[in-house]
Order: sequence, then C-alpha cells, then structure tokens
Amino acid sequence: MPNRSDRPETAALIVAAGMSSRMGNFKPMLTIGEMSIAERVITTFQQAGVSRIVVITGYQAELLERHLAGREVVFLRNERYEETQMFDSACIGLQYLRGKCDRVLFTPVDIPLFTAATVRALLASDAPLACPVCEGRPGHPTMISADLIDGILSDSGENGLQGAFSRCGVMMERIPVADPGVLHDADTPDDYQNLLRYHNEQLIRPVVHVSLAREKPFFDSRAAMLLALVQETGSVRMACQRMQLSYSSGWNVIRTLESQLSRPLVERSQGGAGGGKSRLTPAGQQLLDRYGDYTAAVRAEAEALFDDYFQGVLE
Repeated sequence: MPNRSDRPETAALIVAAGMSSRMGNFKPMLTIGEMSIAERVITTFQQAGVSRIVVITGYQAELLERHLAGREVVFLRNERYEETQMFDSACIGLQYLRGKCDRVLFTPVDIPLFTAATVRALLASDAPLACPVCEGRPGHPTMISADLIDGILSDSGENGLQGAFSRCGVMMERIPVADPGVLHDADTPDDYQNLLRYHNEQLIRPVVHVSLAREKPFFDSRAAMLLALVQETGSVRMACQRMQLSYSSGWNVIRTLESQLSRPLVERSQGGAGGGKSRLTPAGQQLLDRYGDYTAAVRAEAEALFDDYFQGVLE
C-alpha cells in the first residue's frame, strides 16, 4: 500500500495581498466563468493533488477571506501590505511553511489559468527550483525546494523574488509545457479581457471530490484540513481561525466524525500556564493519513480513465 511518507509533501503559496491599483477592481474576486480568479487558482492546485494551500491576504483581507472560507485553505495576513512588496508577502508564507513541507509551489493570485497538468509536470521534476516555460517564456507557478526557504527568508529582497532566486545558489530549471495559461496575468483591464477569451478556449478536465459516508457523507477534504490544522497548531480554535470556520462549527465537524466512527479523533489536555492543548489521537492521525493517500490514488486513476474515455471526444 502506498504511504504518504513515500512521496514529497507539497504546499502551494498564493499571494493575494496587493491593492490591484492598475486593474481598478479587486483582482482576486474578478470572475472567470463561474469562479473568481482566486478560486480558480486554488481549484487548480487542489485538482493537481496539492492539499496544503496558503493564501496571503492584505488589501480587503476580510472580504477575500470570507469569499474563500469554504475553499480549504490557510489564511495569513500581510498587515503592512500598503508599504511592502510581493517579496514580503511571499516571505510570510514561506516562514509559515518552513519545516512543514518538502517543496512549495508559488504564484501571485493574478495568474489563474495555468493547468493541473502543468502543476504535475513541475512536481515530476527533482529540481530544487523550477518554473514552467511556454513559447520560450517563463511563467508561474514556481516550484521551490524547502532547502532554499531559509536562504530566501534571509535575502535582501532586492529585485523581489526573482532577485532572491538568482542569489539562492541553484539554477532555475525550465520545464517546457504546452500551457499558455502560465503566461497570462490579470494586471490591467486589457489583460483581464484576454484572460476571459483564453478561458473560453480551455479544454474540459475531470474534477474529483472524495468523501467517506455511511447513510450520509461525514468525512471530506474540509474535515481532513481541520484535523491537519488541529495537529499542526495544537488548538481547535486556531485551526478554525486559519480556515475562517467558526469555533462551534469546527467542534460540530469533529463530534460528527467521532460519532460516525465510534472512536475519539481529537484529545484535549486541560489548562496550565499555557492553556489547554488539542491533538489527534492515533486513530485520528491514521484516518488523516489514509484519506490523503486514498485521495491521491483516486485522482491519479481518474485522470487516466478520463484520457481513456474522452481523448479526442471533447477537444
């Protein structure tokens, strides 16, 4: 049976703290099709099997966090967004992810149409630093090995992230992809119109959501994220805050899981000087690990079956 420890743990970091001054509208919440730009980036990462996703907010943070509250992401804020650059927002996310993953996929929020296939092509590379290249031009997302995070965090930030990459001691590997979406951003109104036109030409792809059920579904990716954040933070309250989930709703999810499985999944220790702590029981950790492995296997099989059944039919 495949084991989670057999494959690298990948996180995604989406920077959405800027003021959208050149666009004139709040870019993350502009719609493309039936999704906002921010929702589309998150969905693509999730479709590629990336479950740990961090979104850095700043300008209109509360509005964006409410908008994305059901998308199973962690929110961190750049409170100084008006006086800092994208590099500073990226460092907030990298500091948080330090020690929690093997590699990070980084992108600004305003490049929403790269495909899950491009993400998988990056993940297939063993390079410590890699970006997709289409039509001879580099694009996003950028894949960063966890080994490079400390160096980026200590960098001067001169010339932004690209400057930090040039000084990190490794060469950027360029991964060829047939995906113009890696190049299209939404910096200006004209860019946004180009995105809309390009989106209407996109190919259909499968989207898989995995739930466990008895009479009704009781465990899904949202519940899995809650358990993972409880284990990470040692606090149900903090886990709920990072998901923009109410504390009472978080406990309702946990109690439903425990009732359906007839075993405790979260254990609590009382008080003391540092306050109470929460952590997963061995049964809770096993459930979380097996769900992650099972979901990855189901998605991989779904991609293969989609190609078998629909290749040449929906193009």
